Amino acid sequence: MLILTKSVMVMMLSFIISIFFAIITIPILKKMKVGQRLSIYLEETHKKKSGTPTMGGIIFIVPTILVFIALWFFNKINITYSLVIVMVTFISYGILGFVDDYLIVKRKSNKGLSEATKLLSQLIVAIIFFYLFMKAGNEPLLWVHSLNIKLNIGWLYGVFILLVLVASSNAVNITDGLDGLAGGLSVIAFLAFGIISWGTGWLDGYEEIALLCFTLIGSLLGFLVFNVSPAKVFMGDTGSLAIGATLGAIAIITRHELLLMVIGIVFVIETMSCVIQRVYYKFTQKRIFLMTPIHHTFEKKGWDERDIVKMFWIIGLIGAMAAIIYGVWW
Repeated sequence: MLILTKSVMVMMLSFIISIFFAIITIPILKKMKVGQRLSIYLEETHKKKSGTPTMGGIIFIVPTILVFIALWFFNKINITYSLVIVMVTFISYGILGFVDDYLIVKRKSNKGLSEATKLLSQLIVAIIFFYLFMKAGNEPLLWVHSLNIKLNIGWLYGVFILLVLVASSNAVNITDGLDGLAGGLSVIAFLAFGIISWGTGWLDGYEEIALLCFTLIGSLLGFLVFNVSPAKVFMGDTGSLAIGATLGAIAIITRHELLLMVIGIVFVIETMSCVIQRVYYKFTQKRIFLMTPIHHTFEKKGWDERDIVKMFWIIGLIGAMAAIIYGVWW
């Protein structure tokens, strides 16, 4: 029960710190006029959101880091190799997103880092992650736990890791389009991975990985207090890239990369809607969906934003529950 108690403690601490940090940070962001600029193609209901402070990812990134520093200072956790790899990924992608958000605000447009620059930066961090991961003596295995199947795919595993990190970070970024949507789905995803991490006793530092998941849950819940409709702050690329990459990193560390697609089923649906739309339009000059990501299609059909968010949360929760059953019990 000790790890459960620790998980509740870090979740409570990070939630409280996140709330206070948000109360301090949001007025500063408003004063600095760090406002979100929205696409002209969005529904009229989104127009009133223009100018809402962005870069809100720092509201859950900073408290998460502070909690872990405090835990280390009071000798409550061990700084393991696995934890370092995930934290480096978390912070690196957060910095990348922050730079992108900063350029968008500075240029007063929706143009931050170019797609090529952003992708190259993501790949560099992913390569560093792969190097550190393999240096720890990990084998290039695709591991299906319930069937005890281990496939050694050699150098292809490096490519696989790059795809997981880049795809997961961009998937959360794409999904972050409605108040509370990406934040709520991330809470659900980290809850699933936190429980799954408890069961990876073979992994050095599995407790610390689980505690990181629950720390992020608390920080994200604190952020959601100010991000659910009507949002007072957006996470921006600062938060979405950090969250997505961290989910990917934890999936890789715990050897549940394939399960990530079930836990993040909504992220997958949102991303695939964009891919399908772009490919179909390229070849036919027609659109399958009214607008992508697909949550905007529901808006075009007249759905209330909050109803769309709740529906997607439920889908995400079902996926997470199925993943927990498969990844832990089955």
